[in-house]
Amino acid sequence: MGRPPASFDRVPRLGTPSSRPPETSPARRRPGPTFTLPELREAVDAGLVDTVLLALPSLQGQLKGKRFGARHFVDRVAAGGAEMCKYILATDIDMTPHDGFDLTSWDSGYEDVAVIPDFTTLRRLPWMPRTVLVLGDAVGPGDEPLEVAPRQVLRDQLAQLASHGLHAQVGLETEFMLYEGTYSKTARIGAGGLVPVAEDNLDYALDHPPRMDRYFRRLQGALANAGVPVEAVKTEGAPGQVEITFPYGGALPACDRHLVFKHAVRALATRSGMTATFMASPETGMASGLHLHISLTRSGNAMIPTPNGELSAIGQQAIAGLLEGLPGFAPLYAPNVNSYKRYVPDSFAPTRMTWGYDNRTCAVRVVGHGDNLHLEVRLPGADANPYLAVAAALAAITHGIDQSLSPLPACGSNGYRAMDTPAVPLTLEQARSTFRHSPIAQAAFGKETVEHYAHLAQLELDHQRAQVTDAEQKRWFTRA
Repeated sequence: MGRPPASFDRVPRLGTPSSRPPETSPARRRPGPTFTLPELREAVDAGLVDTVLLALPSLQGQLKGKRFGARHFVDRVAAGGAEMCKYILATDIDMTPHDGFDLTSWDSGYEDVAVIPDFTTLRRLPWMPRTVLVLGDAVGPGDEPLEVAPRQVLRDQLAQLASHGLHAQVGLETEFMLYEGTYSKTARIGAGGLVPVAEDNLDYALDHPPRMDRYFRRLQGALANAGVPVEAVKTEGAPGQVEITFPYGGALPACDRHLVFKHAVRALATRSGMTATFMASPETGMASGLHLHISLTRSGNAMIPTPNGELSAIGQQAIAGLLEGLPGFAPLYAPNVNSYKRYVPDSFAPTRMTWGYDNRTCAVRVVGHGDNLHLEVRLPGADANPYLAVAAALAAITHGIDQSLSPLPACGSNGYRAMDTPAVPLTLEQARSTFRHSPIAQAAFGKETVEHYAHLAQLELDHQRAQVTDAEQKRWFTRA
């Protein structure tokens, strides 16, 4: 993870007029990766953009929304937003309407909510011709933001941190799996079905099969042209597993870019005759994480290290808060039943709430040197909604600072053997119960938000409880 830049609160405006070479006619000006609303109008006038996607990030961290003709968008939608059904923020991964949410239900008629474009997120999608994407925020009566919306959950935690004069920089590091073939719900995973694109452990390999190399080049190029620069790409230990690291930036823009990244990964994989998955554990013995690299600054100065590069008092409070708070926030970073199958010993996913210096067996890893000393939170899986995962980490950090907590001694050995430390939640059912009753969660997120995401977890439990799995059949079909 590279050194955090001095300025992190805004996304680089690649493609503003000042950064382009002179043009003789606005009609010849091509939009850069990210651009402004006036530049979008120019691009629409020139016929360079014909489609605008207005997206509201869902509870699961997916892009949901509407596809507009570009002319209609700039003339009619840009100023006032659009209406979308509230259930985008109150449904499961299958988009099935369910009762039990306070936000909306059958009793209320599943009413609409206004979605207002955030033009700081406006960017090209190079894998979709003449198409741009803008993220939106859901607002209720009086233009008040809906508190349960993932972007707003993160904004609220950034505001709590700012009350201490602190600002967060975030670098996301995520893993995913690439499989040969196109997935369908009838597809078999493994022998005779979809298999990883590589058979061997290619961790840190630089001699990738040509197909993987072509995919990496297409993905890096597409992301760069969408204003989502990649810091590094590497293959991981599991066959077909890939890790992508992104540069530091403001927490909200980092999460916004992550959704664009996942959209690109899937779209380009499909066009290459492959399938990408961000499941936390797509097969037994395989696990993919979403590691959060977090730095804190005050007035532009790094606050986790001391001036001589050691761990500061604020850094220690942040670690203590993470270790105490995160077990109670698990549904925000491990949202479904499969998420908990990643937490197994000797897997590089943590099983105990420990911290240590450059220790990958711990839940919180202190990594970097000098001004770059920062925290890596290793609990979230690749399936996590990035807004909620980062919000959970920042809420725990704020708790540690509020309470002036001190962490237990650093783990200098195998964190999987630290049996005197709390365990990571083992199941979604356990995590949901702890989340609902956690006073730290109630104080950090408010009762409404806690109940909203606890109900989402219950929907996942209810769905799983009624399903007979292949593993059950294999184990019991002829033995019961």
